[in-house]
Amino acid sequence: MSVAQETGAGIGRFRSDNTVLARARKWCARFARTQPLGTACFFVVVLLIVLAAIGPSIAPHDPASPEFTRLERPSGTNWFGTDELGRDIFTRVLYGARVSIVVGFGATALGISVATVIGLVSGYFRGWLDTVVQRFVDGVMAFPVLVLVMALMVIVGAGIPQLIIILGLIGAAGSSRVVRSAVLSLRESQYVEAARAIGAMSPRIILRHILPNCFAPIMVTATVGLGNIILAEAALSFLGVGISDPNQPTWGQMLNRAQRFANVDPLQALWPGMAIAIAVFSFNMLGDSLRDTLDPRLRGR
Repeated sequence: MSVAQETGAGIGRFRSDNTVLARARKWCARFARTQPLGTACFFVVVLLIVLAAIGPSIAPHDPASPEFTRLERPSGTNWFGTDELGRDIFTRVLYGARVSIVVGFGATALGISVATVIGLVSGYFRGWLDTVVQRFVDGVMAFPVLVLVMALMVIVGAGIPQLIIILGLIGAAGSSRVVRSAVLSLRESQYVEAARAIGAMSPRIILRHILPNCFAPIMVTATVGLGNIILAEAALSFLGVGISDPNQPTWGQMLNRAQRFANVDPLQALWPGMAIAIAVFSFNMLGDSLRDTLDPRLRGR
């Protein structure tokens, strides 16, 4: 390749990168303008992720060490007060954010990956394979999610890895329906029929033509599912079948302990309850805003 050709190729790549960045900036500006609540929730989600990443390193005290007087009110030393053992509640809320974010993102990543594979295969090939897969999905969705997760947690034991796997696989059933419905409409589109006409094989059609166009519903499903998984993890920990290690604080576990002292110190339940509410609300509103922005049928509203 000559110097001129190399220069031209470099300029082409530079222009392509600039075009991608310009489109990304334009999309972000439109999202911020049309979805102010979704934008605010996005920054709250980023803050939660940052706190989960660096929270233990900036925590002022040891979450498992009873360093203070029991049931102290909020003060300059203990911003959220202390619990019934004299542990700093603010520190425990920070540590609990890490558990919720790790479980939420881990289970969502696993569930969306499994759901995408199931939805693509079931929706594209249809026939007897689709019938078998969908009857299995119906069987999983027939059980109340919390009851099914509790039963499985009792069988396999409590812990973060077990919780991620169980919540991810159970959540994949409902998410696969969303992917399947998108695939069923895309497989009849003209560009897919054109790809079949020129001899493209099914794996290439699925990966090159159908999967990229399923990205929007997959991303929206993942964002909304994150809030549901955080809520499910808190409920399981509250009931004592999730993460029950007292040295590993979670928001649900803190609520469980705080209810015993609601008459003495009602503020003890306020902080983990607010953390759960803010996290679930932010993820759900962000998912709704992304849906409104990415769905062509809702852009004009």
